[in-house]
Amino acid sequence: MSEPTVSSRYIRQTIFPGIGPEGQQKLLAARVAIIGCGATGTVLANHLARAGVGRLTIVDRDFIELNNLQRQLLFDEQDLADHLPKAVAAERKLRAINSEIEVQGVVADANPDNIEKLIEGATLVMDGTDNFETRYILNDACVKHNIPWIYTGAVSSYGMSQTIIPGETACLRCLSPDIPPPGIAATCDTAGVVGPIVAAVASISAAEAIKLIVGQGDLNRGIIHFDVWYNSFEQFGSAGPRFDCPACQQRNFEFLNQEIGAQTVSLCGRNAIQIRQPGSHIPLAELAERVGEVSHITARNDFLLRFTVDDYELTVFADARAIIKGHPG
Repeated sequence: MSEPTVSSRYIRQTIFPGIGPEGQQKLLAARVAIIGCGATGTVLANHLARAGVGRLTIVDRDFIELNNLQRQLLFDEQDLADHLPKAVAAERKLRAINSEIEVQGVVADANPDNIEKLIEGATLVMDGTDNFETRYILNDACVKHNIPWIYTGAVSSYGMSQTIIPGETACLRCLSPDIPPPGIAATCDTAGVVGPIVAAVASISAAEAIKLIVGQGDLNRGIIHFDVWYNSFEQFGSAGPRFDCPACQQRNFEFLNQEIGAQTVSLCGRNAIQIRQPGSHIPLAELAERVGEVSHITARNDFLLRFTVDDYELTVFADARAIIKGHPG
């Protein structure tokens, strides 16, 4: 199989000595999986598509809402009007940005049942999620399969980035063995999000991804933390994996191996929950016929069905998930 041809599209980065034509070939040959395509995920995907990463897989469980447009840079009002899932809208935008690469949008909830399949064959995995539970599952899967991944988080006016290389750097559980208890960590519900911090911290993580793929530059082997409102910047070094880490040293992948039944989780940024029934499939066309007899359908396409029941709005996906908005909490 011949190597991908370097397009003149990338001339401004191939003349940069740290990348060059050889580095660009590595980018074109790489496959990156981005898990989550909200605020940070859209910035990560945008940078990597424009940089010429040859294959991008974009995984997200959610649909676009009006409040997303303040900070989720791949989406616009037409996507909102079309009731598109984020992964579908992102795929369309990225294909329009760079037709020379492969982009696949996957409308799915990343969980222990499917995460290993979603990251299979990836050169690198990027964290675009908004919750710690998914990140701990992602950490387990990447450590198990020896795939580098980059943690990116943003809330309020501060953000953090951590480049994790299994066997070389500390993993997520080295630094934080347990998921923070509910109510401890700030969320977009409780602290809000200033848009520029999203672009700033995700851009740092995207630069880390490019350096890691091309094999040049100084990688961040600790944690970068900065605040755009108070102009603070800190970099914490790491001595490497913790000797008693349950994940990367003891190989105890408890988040990946947990038994999964029907799940209910709260979603960041709005008064909504997701209910999931693993291993099931819902024929949306059939459901629409039945629902239309008793409820008001507000959105319907190939990807989702949305309708109202009393004071609740339900959005149902084909993979047996429902996002219920307006629940009493």
